[in-house]
Amino acid sequence: MQSFPGQVNTATSATGQTPGSVSIRFDPLYVRTLPGGLKVAQIILNFIGFICIITTDVSTSRGNWFNTVAMIGFWSSGVLLAFYLFHIIEKFYKIPWLKIEFVYCAIETFFYLLAASLVAAHAYISEALGAAAFFGFAAMCLYGFDCWLKFKALKSGEYAQGQPPSSKPVSTVGSPAGY
Repeated sequence: MQSFPGQVNTATSATGQTPGSVSIRFDPLYVRTLPGGLKVAQIILNFIGFICIITTDVSTSRGNWFNTVAMIGFWSSGVLLAFYLFHIIEKFYKIPWLKIEFVYCAIETFFYLLAASLVAAHAYISEALGAAAFFGFAAMCLYGFDCWLKFKALKSGEYAQGQPPSSKPVSTVGSPAGY
């Protein structure tokens, strides 16, 4: 008859990183990825559109609206780019970054549609307004494409950056001593 083992060795080890242990570090390679390149292009288009409106002699509420949309896009995309470059998104993985970016890109796409259309309607007044409309529509397309990418990522269950650290311990049971 076999008796109950006298001793069982158990070991518990955590796999991966513990929550919040992701280090904040500068990663310049992010700008070479599709999302990173989109953010850089969005920032550039926002800035160029803003400059086009500023250089025109005509001051209208349409131009002011365009500049508001451009500066919101410039600063928001700039902050998001910095968060990705320094892996802040990965550090604070519990925040639903993809949902936030999806909503942000959708709103920015719609606002650029309105702003660029309003400026384009008065492009006959100044060539700078026509140029601003062009860069506004280009920015609208980039934000729309980025919105679509975020939607796809949300549906497939991806994470905004990296993988969340695993804090689930894995237990292993060793053989009893003497067997």
